[in-house]
Amino acid sequence: MNKIGLPGTFYIITGKVNGSGKGQFIGRPADEIIKETASSKTNQDNFFERASLIAYTGTSEAVEYHSNAGSLFESGKITEAYELIDEGYEQIRNGYLKNTDDVVFHNNAVDTTTWADYKRFAAEGHEIASHTVTHARLAVLDEDNLLYELEQSKADIQHFLGEKYTFSAECPYGTENERVMEYAQKIYPALRNRMPESYLDELNRSSKRQPGESEKEYVQWQRGPLTNISMEVMKSWVDTCMAHDNIWLVLVFHGIDGIGWESKTGAELEEYFNYINERKDHLWVATFADVTKYIRERKNAVINSVVQDEAIVVNISYGLDPEVYDVPITLKTYVPRAWKATVLNKKTEQETQLMLKIQKDAQGSYVLYSVMPGEDEIILAEPIEI
Repeated sequence: MNKIGLPGTFYIITGKVNGSGKGQFIGRPADEIIKETASSKTNQDNFFERASLIAYTGTSEAVEYHSNAGSLFESGKITEAYELIDEGYEQIRNGYLKNTDDVVFHNNAVDTTTWADYKRFAAEGHEIASHTVTHARLAVLDEDNLLYELEQSKADIQHFLGEKYTFSAECPYGTENERVMEYAQKIYPALRNRMPESYLDELNRSSKRQPGESEKEYVQWQRGPLTNISMEVMKSWVDTCMAHDNIWLVLVFHGIDGIGWESKTGAELEEYFNYINERKDHLWVATFADVTKYIRERKNAVINSVVQDEAIVVNISYGLDPEVYDVPITLKTYVPRAWKATVLNKKTEQETQLMLKIQKDAQGSYVLYSVMPGEDEIILAEPIEI
């Protein structure tokens, strides 16, 4: 990606990185909860607490009970989820699953990537963002443990990388659980899982809808290139994106060369990324955060243009925090047909001038230029010949 200049977003499990807050159960003593499971069945009143604890009773088998119960719960099989938790605690009480108090990460091997590595990746133009502390099934965590997974991950990223990298997050397993989304959207400005906007049509990875059929201004089309998906199909996603002017193709990879879930080979990724790069004149490739910021800036921008003394004065305001929303947007301004050239003046602390190329379409002559949030006034004029 660095070789061909493609930026990416890496959603990281922070608890696996040395120096970070580790996975833990927050709540009553574990022995007290385990003892209660012998005399009372799991129900809606105790399910979240028990599902939160079971992953921290010491073994990978216990983690599977947490994960599988979460999968059942999210698919609407509530009774089956309760029964599976009961089965898991029965195994623990009978000694078949030993309580070693070790932290076991959810379906993830040990990661040797360091915060120094992530800092370097960020400096290379990539977005490093949260994938929670331990990759838990957030939908079956109680409030304290759900908040810990979301907030501790954010706190560690902020501490080691800075506020800029706390903009977006991806909640594990692609969950769209409404309760989880409500909590997560209060903590992170953007979620890969869900971005409810009236102007945005969301087609997540499981969606069978065709993005070209949507009439929304933007279509966020998420695709997951799994091991059984051919290169031909993957390339067709790019072609579909290029055939429309409103599709935001979000590619979600989970591994490379046998490491991670449903991993593609390095050779496949190189071929695919080169295919994208060869079409860079027709595509904008950016991080998840930058695309989100661009869209929100564009939708919130208020632009006012007036003609003053043979110049065009453009004022733009966003109503967004310029410290957060820092991606330039492109403006298109029509200029008099008689102008042979256009100079752009920005009234900032360091006043700058830029020559713009005049282009034409059916409506007349125009110029394209980029504007950063916080730039109050722009003056377009025909250069004065001396």
